[in-house]
Amino acid sequence: MSILKGVGVALVTPFNEDLSVDFDSLTKLVEYNIENGTSYLVVLGTTAEAATLSDEEKKQVVDHIIKVNSKRLPLVLGIGGNNTLEVKKQIEETDLSAFEAVLSVSPYYNKPNQEGLYQHYKALASTGKNIIIYNVPSRTGQNVEADTTIRLAKEFPNLFLIKEASPNILQYFDILRKKPEGFSLVSGDDEYTLPVTLAGGDGVISVIGQGYPKEFSTMVQLAFEGKVKEAYEIHNKLVDITRLIFAEGNPCGIKVILTEKGIIKNYLRLPLVPASEGLYAKIKAEMANI
Repeated sequence: MSILKGVGVALVTPFNEDLSVDFDSLTKLVEYNIENGTSYLVVLGTTAEAATLSDEEKKQVVDHIIKVNSKRLPLVLGIGGNNTLEVKKQIEETDLSAFEAVLSVSPYYNKPNQEGLYQHYKALASTGKNIIIYNVPSRTGQNVEADTTIRLAKEFPNLFLIKEASPNILQYFDILRKKPEGFSLVSGDDEYTLPVTLAGGDGVISVIGQGYPKEFSTMVQLAFEGKVKEAYEIHNKLVDITRLIFAEGNPCGIKVILTEKGIIKNYLRLPLVPASEGLYAKIKAEMANI
């Protein structure tokens, strides 16, 4: 599964003023990323505001991206939740023929212990599908500890990769040290992308990457080549804007960048709202600096 290496981007869902899905802008976004070096596309992740899309809209978004992509880049599909049996059923019943893997976030709100998290992913692994573990404690309220990840990786080969977004970078390094051969880690935190890749990670599933695909992809490729100084020059140039886009939550910040680049319009669905005027101005000014 080394095909999922480099910069994957968690695509936003563009909306029109009436908050219907803006498929024309979605086309532009996919083309922009394909043309500028993105390695693979992640569909219906958190950044896509998937929680606010109806089942029919999700199907329409998936079908549209598959059509526009036209097999040019590998695709990953987000299917997750806090009802294990329902998530398993969705994975089993979804046509995954166009996708390399399913990205499945750890159960949120329930706050299971480590055994519960293990059993959750064991159940998903029983589908036989390729599953990416997604650990993002800031959103789920519970951390998938490194030992739990390693346990899963050793027992279930189709749990072949983790998108790790723990706030503790030492957890990334522990997984990279202890993981079995054939298991991969990508950063789920844009700012950790470079150090994690240099430590042996396979890149990132990124938010900022869809706004700056050429720069971010070049940085990760330089890291793969061991060109540390050159990679950090790009990293340092993008640190401030990476922090800004998450200042009021995701994806309001990245939608500012994509709006300013003329790719989408700046609309979000409740309970999320667009960036404040102050944040918008700061992002726009930092874009000018870059």
